[in-house]
Amino acid sequence: MKSFDHPVKILFAFLWILIKCPSAYAQDLPAGLYNLENHVAIQGYDPVSYFTMKRPVRGSEEFQTEIRGAKYLFVSKEHLEIFKKNPVAYEPQYGGWCAYAIGLSGSKVRIDPKTYKIIHGRLYLFYNFYLTNTLKKWNKNEEELLKNADKHWEEIVRQFQ
Repeated sequence: MKSFDHPVKILFAFLWILIKCPSAYAQDLPAGLYNLENHVAIQGYDPVSYFTMKRPVRGSEEFQTEIRGAKYLFVSKEHLEIFKKNPVAYEPQYGGWCAYAIGLSGSKVRIDPKTYKIIHGRLYLFYNFYLTNTLKKWNKNEEELLKNADKHWEEIVRQFQ
């Protein structure tokens, strides 16, 4: 048997590349696609904190950088430097819009930065207001919604090009 003649092995190899080489599928987003408030992404939460502190923490104007029109704030110089080395690894998916809404219909819906999930080393944000937590809905059908969200996002990005 050849090393990659089995579909499961091919899928495993593809997933391994995606996880270990996030720049291989980097999102190069036009500024108009980001979910921003006063040019600030993730409502001022530090994107690195989701990964290193295992919770979202508000960043400080003292430690900031801008990428493609989106300003990111950080809790420390260390987090800022981590982000600068590989921003694609820490930026939220789908421009920071609700992953569930993108997956369901391709709609850009605001998020609660405290409602999130990390999947395959990527940050996904969700709407959680007025007794509606879309992360719970996402978890019921994550595989299909993730696949649909990727397709919808490609279409959205094409509209901005």
